[in-house]
Formats: sequence, structure tokens, C-alpha cells
Amino acid sequence: MRGVFRVNPMEVWAVPVALFAVPPHAGLAALVRSLVVLAAVAACPVPASAEVEVDVELVLAVDISQSMDEEEQRVQRQGYVAALKSKEVSEAIAEGINGKVAVAYVEWGGAAEQFVVADWQVLDGPQAAASFAERLAKAPLRTVQRTSISAALVFAADLFDGNGLDGYRRVIDISGDGPNNQGGPVTESRDAILARGVVVNGLPLMMNASGSWYHLPNLDHYYEDCVIGGPGSFLIPVRGLDGFADAIRRKLVLEIAGRDTGPARVVPVAARPPVACNMYD
Repeated sequence: MRGVFRVNPMEVWAVPVALFAVPPHAGLAALVRSLVVLAAVAACPVPASAEVEVDVELVLAVDISQSMDEEEQRVQRQGYVAALKSKEVSEAIAEGINGKVAVAYVEWGGAAEQFVVADWQVLDGPQAAASFAERLAKAPLRTVQRTSISAALVFAADLFDGNGLDGYRRVIDISGDGPNNQGGPVTESRDAILARGVVVNGLPLMMNASGSWYHLPNLDHYYEDCVIGGPGSFLIPVRGLDGFADAIRRKLVLEIAGRDTGPARVVPVAARPPVACNMYD
């Protein structure tokens, strides 16, 4: 918990006068003792508004761009709902130092299209996690145009400021089915966010193999080179609708527990040409 020293002069002088009353015959020593007491009272720290300590502050930033069809949108939302209600996620929360995490759920598309579907909620057990999941389940689906990963990252990072939480880690979990094509260079946004101590993990959605201009055959490489970053950052590709729920559940468990993800499941950068991060900016 963070705190600051605050002194209210009215509270200092409200201390009983007897503490500082020095009889004329008491001499210098008594006067010094009274001044020491006064100084101690004035220096007494008054805690700032308490922030809730959690193991991780996690923003789930979910792509709702037009390239996501209705079925993909529905499966994606259901995947998050099921993951939050799962035994594995509840166990991961319970194993933390505080036994609490905080989650916010954001949907995003173009540079000016970010929507907080469910604002910050502290999850301290299955009941709270299920309550948050129900908020998602009841929210209507929507679709917007364009894909601005850069703007989504900035929007998500700003949600950490002044949220009343004090997390050991701050993480953005961003999903998407295409590269950044609006809102400025994605690497600039990513690097600025990393400098703020926020980790970015990725969930590249690779179900659609239509070959349209906004799809990349190796979207996981793009996310690895251009989107994710920070200590322990990782990505988990989703290659089919049937693997959606499992990928989301596994990703949430790893983010909540803060554990190493094990061997890389994507081709290391050194073994392939780097991706041009600005190809569609």
C-alpha cells in the first residue's frame, strides 16, 4: 500500500493543551520536552486513501473489428465467460500472495473505438469471478470497423491510472485477428507502455484463412515481433474455434499465476526474418 505524510494544523493544535503547558518555573528542559512532543505529533503519518492490494491488475482487451464474424465474436465471448468460471482460474487466484486479482474487460476496433464492457472488479474467489463473467455474458455483442492495436493498447494502459488498486503486476491481454491498420505505429505505443511497467501478452486469432488483405498467414509472428513485450510476456495462438476456450483459460491461468509459460510455441525471431511491423500503418 502506498502512503504519504499529511499534517492537518487544526488536528495538531487540537492535542490537549496540557501536553504543551510549561509552568514558568519548569525551566528549559521542560520546554524542550514539550517541543519534542509537538514535533512528533506533527510528523505522524496520515495514510492516503487505501488502495486494494492485488496480485495482478489485468486488462482483457478484445478485438471486435469487422473481420470477426458473428460466430467468432460469440465463441470469443463465451470463451472468456467459461474461463473466468473455471476451477483452474479460481485455483490460480487462490494461490496468489493476496488471493485477489483485479480484472477489466475492454472491446476495441478502430482508433477511436474502445468500449469498457466491464470495469474493474476484484476477484477473490469463485463467486466474484462468476459475477464478473455474468456481466460479460449479459453484455450485447457489437462490431466496429478497422483494427487499431496501437490505440487499444494506450486505452488499456490508461485504465491502470487512478483505479484504486495496487497490483504487483500490471498486464494487458490483447487479442486480435489482424495487424494494426489505424492509429499510428503499434511499436511506438507498445514501447511507451512497456516503459510504464506494463506487460503486454497476446492472443493472435488465426481461425480465418480467407487470405483477405487484413489477414496475415503468420499473425503469431507479427504479435511476437510487434505487439507483446515486458518481463515474462508471451502469446498463445488460436487456430480454430474449437480451441478458443482452452486457449483463453490457459492464458488467464498463466497471467494470474505469473508463471513461466515453458518452451516457446512460436518460431523464435532468430530463426526467421523479422516481421515489418508498419506494413499496414
